[in-house]
Amino acid sequence: VFLISPNPGEQLKPLAKIASGGEQSRLMLAIKSCGAGPHSGNTAIFDEVDAGIGGRVAEFVGRKLKSLTAGQQVICITHLPQIAAYADRHIAVKKELIAGRTEVSLVPLSEEARTEEMARMLGGEEITDVTRDHAREMIKKAADFAR
Repeated sequence: VFLISPNPGEQLKPLAKIASGGEQSRLMLAIKSCGAGPHSGNTAIFDEVDAGIGGRVAEFVGRKLKSLTAGQQVICITHLPQIAAYADRHIAVKKELIAGRTEVSLVPLSEEARTEEMARMLGGEEITDVTRDHAREMIKKAADFAR
């Protein structure tokens, strides 16, 4: 049994019984961060670390993931633009039905395609100029943070 107290003043309780998806994601990020060092040479993989989070917390997670890239490779599968904005490289996962079978491909995105993908993540099916501007702003803000 793994006991945690996710909030100040709370008693330790079993993780499996009290932690939300977001708390579980952040706990995994914290645990994986402990093994990261400036020259670890490791690859850390986070599959949907964004579960149960959004907005400000997602931006914090994006920044934390970015900080982990010093000295190691970080691969992150995310659906949140607040996290994706901090990527050095953005790869879209495409699924297509071909001859009755699902084919999955990875497509490295150019800067322009990255902006479009971020806009899609922000706005859904209909991408507008305002959504594109917001995507550009998020990418620039994340790049400024990394400097």
